[in-house]
Amino acid sequence: MSDNPELGKFIDTCGYRTNCHDLGSGEAVMLIHGSGAGVSGWANWRGIMPRLANNFRVIVPDMVGFGYTETPADYQFRFMDSWVEQMLAVLDALKIEKTHIVGNSFGGALAMWIAYKAPERTDRLVLMGAGGWPSKVGPELEKLWGYTPSFENMKEIMDIMAYDRSLVTDELAELRYKATLRPGAQETFERVFPAPRQRWLDSEALAIHQLEALTNETLIIHGRDDRVVDPDISLNLHKYIKNSQLHMFGKCGHWTMIEHAARFQQLVENFLMEGRG
Repeated sequence: MSDNPELGKFIDTCGYRTNCHDLGSGEAVMLIHGSGAGVSGWANWRGIMPRLANNFRVIVPDMVGFGYTETPADYQFRFMDSWVEQMLAVLDALKIEKTHIVGNSFGGALAMWIAYKAPERTDRLVLMGAGGWPSKVGPELEKLWGYTPSFENMKEIMDIMAYDRSLVTDELAELRYKATLRPGAQETFERVFPAPRQRWLDSEALAIHQLEALTNETLIIHGRDDRVVDPDISLNLHKYIKNSQLHMFGKCGHWTMIEHAARFQQLVENFLMEGRG
């Protein structure tokens, strides 16, 4: 048994093995992480996982290209199909017919793509600091996707994430930095978003007619002071996703689930629980 909390169990998906946490019971909730260097499902969602597991079956995979999921040397990333297919394969392997999805940043865009391409497999959506709307790659995102391993670089990109810089402790930065030093981790990360990066952000966006086709009850959450994903993106998503509600936190950057952890957890739990009637 591994003593690494980031490791769950490995599931066969799409020709490679996906690292996935599976805890609790009941209706399924899939938590999808963002696209930063050194990220994993556990790293993003460790705060809310045990809380949701009191009432739901919580599924937390690492996307191919990230975390501890295997990425074959010859794997070709296809935006956004690679990850849509992977997440559906996870559900198939776990015999889950339908799931709620909570998506962070890039994972929020992925949640919408899954809901658009497989509406029969998706229930409620929570989009936190989500992409999915046309935008330009700014200097902050360029630093995140262009990360090269060093403690100083990791500290810098984590400073970009949070409104309150005191949250970015040396210990937290060291943890994430060490994750990027695992054999093959940086090489794989660089294969996901090679320059020029604007094409990948463009591929992430949904068209207006695709957003209007989403019928899922949707909770959109954003930090007002987010420097990575413009809060206006969530305003536009809210405008076109018909069954959506928007909650914006002041004094909050890109890390709502960390910067306002208790409020975020309560919001998400209430939203998912109300669907149980």
